Amino acid sequence: MINRLLLKRTWFELAIVFTVGFIGCLGLYIYSIFLNHAVLYPYLVINLLLAMIPLFLSWRLVVVLKHKRWSAWEPLLLTFLWLIFLPNSFYMVSDYIHLSSVPTSTLLFTSIMFTAFIYLAFFLGMLSLYQIHLELKRRLNYKTVATIITIVLLGCCFAIYLGRDLRWDSWDLILNPGGVLFDISNLVLRPQVYSDMGRTIAGFFVLLSATYLMAWRISRIQWHKGVNDLAQHIKKSNTV
Repeated sequence: MINRLLLKRTWFELAIVFTVGFIGCLGLYIYSIFLNHAVLYPYLVINLLLAMIPLFLSWRLVVVLKHKRWSAWEPLLLTFLWLIFLPNSFYMVSDYIHLSSVPTSTLLFTSIMFTAFIYLAFFLGMLSLYQIHLELKRRLNYKTVATIITIVLLGCCFAIYLGRDLRWDSWDLILNPGGVLFDISNLVLRPQVYSDMGRTIAGFFVLLSATYLMAWRISRIQWHKGVNDLAQHIKKSNTV
């Protein structure tokens, strides 16, 4: 009972934070239109919308898993879609590359705007991964779950490279799987041609894994604290 109450309160608070963050990003983007007298960087809004998809999929998967086994067709489909869309949340970090073409006069503000969009997308991805992590934790042992999360993060890093350097996106896995598989086979058979692949994937993996590890540990500390506080509150209410 305490866990359910705490979970509802936590998700309500996160929904408020996300809404405020989204409004803030849109506010910065609208101001940039007036500042530049033009609609620039539309990919920020598009990429942020794509970053929302994994969180919706993971939320839906959690709901479905309450009354279905993970091996059923719907959870498997949701898991597949979640895996191919999750990299979009972390991909936005690579959008910093566009700052090289921003005029010096608006560089500082544009950097702030980019960071706001990127942080929010990153937060959405981490939260989505956290949801799946909790579901795995209920079913599997610690080492197996850690291995799966590591593989998922590595897959995200590889997908980010495919998106930034080879210009593939999540939709292409559905609409043009042959082309994606051809380029992936090229990467495997001729890695020397893609000299920046290793450092790009390694760099992103260090960023994602270190950030998620910190977020996971902090969340568990806060969760246990919240459970204790809520238990004390209920105990006091019952004694009054």
